[in-house]
Amino acid sequence: MQNNTVYYNDYLQLDKILNAQQPESSKKGNKPAHDEMLFIIVHQACELWFKQILFEIDSVIVIMSKPALNDNSPDLQTIVHRLNRVITILKILVQQIDIMETMTPMDFLDFRDMLRPASGFQSWQFKIIEAKLGLKFEHRHGQHYYTSQLNEKDIAAVKDAEKNKSVIELLNTWLERMPFINEPSFWVNYNSISGKKENPVFWNDYEHIYINSLAEGEKNNETFFKEIFNASPINKDRQLSPFACRSALFIMLYHGYPMLELPFQLLDKLIEIDNQFGNWRNRHINMVQRMIGTRIGTGGSTGAGYLKSAMDKHFIFKELSQLNSFLIERKNLPVLPKELTEKLGYNF
Repeated sequence: MQNNTVYYNDYLQLDKILNAQQPESSKKGNKPAHDEMLFIIVHQACELWFKQILFEIDSVIVIMSKPALNDNSPDLQTIVHRLNRVITILKILVQQIDIMETMTPMDFLDFRDMLRPASGFQSWQFKIIEAKLGLKFEHRHGQHYYTSQLNEKDIAAVKDAEKNKSVIELLNTWLERMPFINEPSFWVNYNSISGKKENPVFWNDYEHIYINSLAEGEKNNETFFKEIFNASPINKDRQLSPFACRSALFIMLYHGYPMLELPFQLLDKLIEIDNQFGNWRNRHINMVQRMIGTRIGTGGSTGAGYLKSAMDKHFIFKELSQLNSFLIERKNLPVLPKELTEKLGYNF
């Protein structure tokens, strides 16, 4: 077999990468602005990291799209590992803002007007990341502005991503398949606390315990509880069904059992991805306020004001985070029957 020599420069295509910085301020007739090179390189680095995030998310979607996903298989371990990589990349993206902030507002003004109407808002990769994770167009902030700032090719790419199954939709399907709460054979020897015998007996007990644990100022949570876990018909504004939410909460409550350890890590990683996106957006807002104050963005948005509104609305896995409102103390958890604990502990 022929052994082709690989050269570092060629393998990384450094000639393309290192010649991809073409500052507007360096073009004929403009006064060179030193910090524009930094501005370009930081944004190019962001787009490269976005590409890697998309690569990881695509692989997760492929695995989660399988007809059956073993909850303690190498596949699930791979999903958790790659989501953790996404989290680590997002942390790096937040740290890159530190580098950007070595540029002063006056440094930015040296070339800012030359960028119009280009804007970070036109990052189609970032919007595809949001779409593939589960942010639907109807839930986006500033929908008209969103479509008006992209060219037709990029709009089509984002719309195409929105048509396919997202991570949160696949998560819902996976959670709905979990049998533990609704499988009668697991609960034959269960001692009911509420006295209700109809299935699912565990859920009847848990609702009883939770509602009786609420302080006076928390009584509204009883209504919230029923809306999320017992809603009929299903609220179409939510992406996780009542049954999926029950399964997710069960995982959170009993994740100490080996069978639920990886499922819990999966839920935890998705919540952390939302947190890191929130950190990135918050740092971005602070940077924009520092750089341009109350002026509009180069793309015509309201600048920091637009970013704040988008940050409040674009939490994709908030329905998972909400479930923490319905946890109870470990000492008050229903004692699971032997038939189920053996299943959850691999003793079968």
